[in-house]
Amino acid sequence: MAENILEVKDLVKHYPLTQGVLFKKQVGAVKAVDGISFDLKKGETLGIVGESGCGKSTLAKVLMNLERATSGQVLFKGEDISKLGGAALKAVRRNIQMVFQDPYTSLNPRMTVGDIIGEPFEIHPEVAPKGDRRKAVQDLLDVVGLNPEYINRYPHQFSGGQRQRIGIARGLALKPEIIICDEPVSALDVSVQAQVINLLEQLQGEFGLSYMFIAHDLSIVRHISDRVGVMYLGKMVEIGTDEQIYDNATHPYTQALLSAVPVPDPTARESRDRIILSGDIPSPANPPSGCRFRTRCWKAEDRCAEEIPLLAIPTTLEGPAAHESACHFAEVRESAAA
Repeated sequence: MAENILEVKDLVKHYPLTQGVLFKKQVGAVKAVDGISFDLKKGETLGIVGESGCGKSTLAKVLMNLERATSGQVLFKGEDISKLGGAALKAVRRNIQMVFQDPYTSLNPRMTVGDIIGEPFEIHPEVAPKGDRRKAVQDLLDVVGLNPEYINRYPHQFSGGQRQRIGIARGLALKPEIIICDEPVSALDVSVQAQVINLLEQLQGEFGLSYMFIAHDLSIVRHISDRVGVMYLGKMVEIGTDEQIYDNATHPYTQALLSAVPVPDPTARESRDRIILSGDIPSPANPPSGCRFRTRCWKAEDRCAEEIPLLAIPTTLEGPAAHESACHFAEVRESAAA
């Protein structure tokens, strides 16, 4: 088993809600991330899925220290980086980089590609001496499949897929150990998505990278991920290998997500058993008591409103179904294969 390169323990990020103009008083909080724990192993890809507003992007920003955690720990190689600042944080960020969702707005339109990719070298000059930076940038363009001669072009002169490759090249510049990908292909065409995903897999093999891959597309997550975590309303509700999650999902929310995946075969589409959730997503400022999914869950009982289910392996399950699930009534859905 590979060693853990990143460990997250009871991570919390709350945004205060205030009233008043001169004398602001806190009256509540938006619980964007509310007690999440998981680990990332060296050379592994951990996929994070969940519907919009569940806290995936906030989690990514907190891990990068772009947003300060309210509480909890983020351990990189055993060191808690959640409270670091200044030179210490700068040193850690060299090893944890991010690829953002929108390949255009994440690139400065007034800077050339050479300046964008080379900017990390200005912050960390020890990685590439000044005289070697142009060659280093051209090498990075070549690594991500772009012509090194494009170094003097601007972002608007590239397609969406090429711009995302530029973002990946910038993420690789400092030779990091972890790359956090926040929906890196959601704004791209399907054929371009495949190219970017294949590029990420190739780079992982070449450089031994660890990925945290956030996405909505469950098929892409299954293709690239070794393990998958499912988030709902700021909580991790299920986590396991791709086989455990996709073929043996035990949490009702995960089962509902998987039942909504489009099926290309019309015959199979008509015969499969869909799960249609009732009700709206609760507000993260006022989440339900107990299990947060209980207001939309067909299995909910009185216990679900009173007890918060722990993310743990249910003792009643065996084999691939025996993985961490935060549900009092976790079980494999009998008609999941339908």
